Amino acid sequence: MKHIVSIDDIDIDYDLEAIRYFQGSDELIIQRTIANLFYEPSTRTSSSFYAAARKIGYDVLSINNVQYSSVVKGETLEDTIRTLECYVDCIVLRHNITGAAARAAAVSSVPIINAGDGEGEHPTQTLLDLYTIYERFGRIDDLNIVVMGDLKYGRTVHSLVRALASRCHIDYVAPSELSGEYDSREILESKIAEKCDVLYVTRAQRERHPANHGKMEYGFTRQNASELNPNAIVLHPFPRTEELGDWFDSDPRARYFDQIRNGVLVRSWLLYKVLSG
Repeated sequence: MKHIVSIDDIDIDYDLEAIRYFQGSDELIIQRTIANLFYEPSTRTSSSFYAAARKIGYDVLSINNVQYSSVVKGETLEDTIRTLECYVDCIVLRHNITGAAARAAAVSSVPIINAGDGEGEHPTQTLLDLYTIYERFGRIDDLNIVVMGDLKYGRTVHSLVRALASRCHIDYVAPSELSGEYDSREILESKIAEKCDVLYVTRAQRERHPANHGKMEYGFTRQNASELNPNAIVLHPFPRTEELGDWFDSDPRARYFDQIRNGVLVRSWLLYKVLSG
């Protein structure tokens, strides 16, 4: 058993190679059941974990709306975990509180996979981000990465930076109120765009922003696109709002739908890994 709470719990180099070989393989599957326990709304993460589990023959117990569970009666996260571990072999947890995945792992006798906890981390999203980069460049080292958007509240950013900070050069672009701990630029400068290999764009996490601002003053513009390295790729963990328009979807550098497709493959591998060794 191995919990996946942080990107630090993933053996990045091994897993990227393993995912490549896992794709299309016919491994012997032992019947398992996972629980999708989501305290926050989700489209891609919830659906892709469900599809990933079914793809490798696992059953899924879905609790995608905790307002219809004992949570509304005041049940603690720890007691919910202790209950579900009696029924399933693995729990995929999405929670609105930072650190909830670590709390769950501390009491669980079955693997916990963090599907995003508050402003903390989103390690499985990061692994599929890395795999999308790996598919394009054949490596995840020695690349110029630009992360643009909500650097303070975006959990996908936190995991991605942890994974790549010692491997790549990273530039940050964000409004001052969303820059967090990162030394960021206010705009995507042409000199940065020209040398960029990977542009990672994120939305403003309005549900976590204290001021709950409406329109945030940043975004990937047509001018940015004209200046961006022609061999770069643009990624986005979705959902998107005004920061990345659908006018860019037909550009060959747009790889965010590849990210979404890779979600099922990557999460199938992680489920297989934690449950079948």
